[in-house]
Amino acid sequence: MGLADWFSMFCSNIQAKDGGTISTRYKNITKRLNTDFWSTDSNTSHGLYVGSYGRNTAIQGFSDLDIIFQLPYKMYEQYYNYTGNGQSALLQTVRMSISKTYSTTSIRADGQVIVVPFTDGISFEVVPAFVNTDDSFTYPNANNGGSWCVTNPKPEIKAIRDINASCNYNLVPLCRMMRAWKNRWNVPIGGLLTDTLAYQFIANWEYRDKSYFYYDYMCRDFFDFMANQDKDQAYWRAPGSGQYVYGKGLFQYKAKQCYNLAVAAIKHEQATPKQEWSAKQKWREIFGASFPD
Repeated sequence: MGLADWFSMFCSNIQAKDGGTISTRYKNITKRLNTDFWSTDSNTSHGLYVGSYGRNTAIQGFSDLDIIFQLPYKMYEQYYNYTGNGQSALLQTVRMSISKTYSTTSIRADGQVIVVPFTDGISFEVVPAFVNTDDSFTYPNANNGGSWCVTNPKPEIKAIRDINASCNYNLVPLCRMMRAWKNRWNVPIGGLLTDTLAYQFIANWEYRDKSYFYYDYMCRDFFDFMANQDKDQAYWRAPGSGQYVYGKGLFQYKAKQCYNLAVAAIKHEQATPKQEWSAKQKWREIFGASFPD
């Protein structure tokens, strides 16, 4: 089994596996909300996967799945003019609706979302929202007395999908591999910032049209790209939407450490004779046990 096989198997190991469960829950929630707020029993209308699952960059073991559900605009007018914290009241209204379907689940409103936890460790986080004329969404924030916020996930999803197709479908695997690295090394970086940096990197990477055989170079070069990000930079711009993506801490030092490990792994790969076991141990040090031994 050669280098390309290692990375192909690694990417397969970390791919999020649905088995139909996620889709079923999504449809159950969406059908309930459509029934109560749109007078239709559709199990897909007005709903949208967002976050890493919506961008197709989530990996096996993820715990939060984000959904936006579009509500009728008349409800925005109702809760905008609400006496007191209309945002909190709106979240509670949506929470009570979902509770009709999942009556034994401890559903709670939490700031900007309704959290629907399941026993397998996955929580659905439902964002009730209103579509704007530019196709962005206004959603409630119940914190600090209540406010309205705007998010624009559709251009982000499209931007990731488009450049992924243009670079031989290498962007999504890179985003997923870096989530495995984040988990292995406890890196203080959010999912959208991971995807944003990967997007910026691969747009100009010289081997972006290659295959798994170049994934060792891709990981090495991306770690170098991350390590050289300005440590004083507070935010980056999300692909597609241009929304601010704020950092959660310094990730550069751990990226530099793993750049050095990747360089060592490649040196083992290219030795004469090849030192394949040593190379794989370096990659496992970077990515964890999901990387084949």
